[in-house]
Amino acid sequence: MTASKTNDRVGTIETRGIEPVPDGERHGRASQMFWTWFAANISILGLPLGATLIAFRGLNVWQAVLVAIVGAFGSFALVGALSLAGKKGGAPALTLSRSVFGQRGNAGPTLISWLSRIGWETISTTTAAYALLALLNTAFGVGQNTVLTVVCLLVFIICTLLISGLGHATIMWINKWATVVFGLLNLVVMGFLVATVDWAKVLDTPAGPVSGVIAGIGFIAAGTGIGWANAGADYARYLPRTVPGRRLITASAFGAGIPLVLLISLGSLLSAGDTSLATASDPVAAINAMLPSWMAIPYLIAAFGGLLMSNHLSTYSAGLTMITLGLRVPRAAAVTLDVVLMFAGGIYFMLIADDFYGPFSTFLTLLAVPISAWIGVIAVDSLRGRAYDSQALMDTTRTSRYWYSGGFRLPAVVGWAAAIVAGLLFTRASTSDTDVWFAGPLSDTWPGENGLGWAISMIVGAVVYTLLGRRPGAGDSDDATVSPALQEAR
Repeated sequence: MTASKTNDRVGTIETRGIEPVPDGERHGRASQMFWTWFAANISILGLPLGATLIAFRGLNVWQAVLVAIVGAFGSFALVGALSLAGKKGGAPALTLSRSVFGQRGNAGPTLISWLSRIGWETISTTTAAYALLALLNTAFGVGQNTVLTVVCLLVFIICTLLISGLGHATIMWINKWATVVFGLLNLVVMGFLVATVDWAKVLDTPAGPVSGVIAGIGFIAAGTGIGWANAGADYARYLPRTVPGRRLITASAFGAGIPLVLLISLGSLLSAGDTSLATASDPVAAINAMLPSWMAIPYLIAAFGGLLMSNHLSTYSAGLTMITLGLRVPRAAAVTLDVVLMFAGGIYFMLIADDFYGPFSTFLTLLAVPISAWIGVIAVDSLRGRAYDSQALMDTTRTSRYWYSGGFRLPAVVGWAAAIVAGLLFTRASTSDTDVWFAGPLSDTWPGENGLGWAISMIVGAVVYTLLGRRPGAGDSDDATVSPALQEAR
């Protein structure tokens, strides 16, 4: 039996952690990324994104479709481009990031990425539990109570653990078949939703300003591909180096773009006649109310399955990120710890906290700024042709080639920090007009009012790193890659 079969086989626990995958264990095709990102985006809960474009961005349906195409396909093309590092270096995204930021400097981006990942997992888990509670009530007339709430949380978490715990090969297999099953089920649900569209209001909706289209593209990109950009390499690391990069990027863009454009477009159609979907605190219930009563069961199954497909990918990446942070346990154990935290978060938000979505979503909005700053730095570094040293990636001591200056690579760390500051200047995080968590001094400008602080952060990170750093290599030293201006400053 070959090494690839023993370490990455469907139905068996993947034993590899964050260590780079040797060429002899590489396998698969670029099409795997199509199924991966399709599965991650087939949730019917993509509908509220389209509804928001109409209700809050002032666009008409045709503009919303254009925004969906550019935002979804474009952001996941970026995911595909960044995942090329996984194919090249054979390691997860945040592990490869050690070569860019230094062994110590990488801790900041890695911690932020893990916090964001566990946050979105908690949102998915609680939403799925609510969907399962609604399904039990519809099918069997069982009302919600504390015990049943805990059981529904456990069911979703156990399903997530079974897939994520087994690892890469099982995830790739599940993604392909789940895409077919839940994709068809979602199409049936979408067909009935189309029947509720008020076409007269759709056709009468006036076009919004060009500025609204630009802001809408940023909104869709931030809500879809940008959130996955720091995980793409996690799923591409088993691919052979010979897989063409263009195919990987295309597969990623179309895999996510197809379901997202359909869902966002339908969401905009629904909201053109009724904006309640865009303002609903419980989108699962809001969508369910639009359907015939007998469609509730297939719809809720589709909602539960779509959330599971997204959550198991996020949980897999979170486990790898925890190991990169320094947790010295097998990968499956890291995943288990991650789902325990998800369960605790679900218990708190469903049974203890008065409000869930508002404050937590606001917190995650703030985390989007440092994640985007990381993307800007990593994107430039990848374009410069970074070569990865497998041994140096795993060596976290002073002997590592990626130790640089005290464990920090200054061009990347300075670029990341500057980008965070710039992004926060334009960021406003609030749960309502009166409950403002954070407001940067420039948050009342057009970029700030349209939620583009993350985009500014990404641009500034890329520009600063471009100015300070030089072309990297596998064993570059800090002095070899720092611009003369920064060397003089040091």
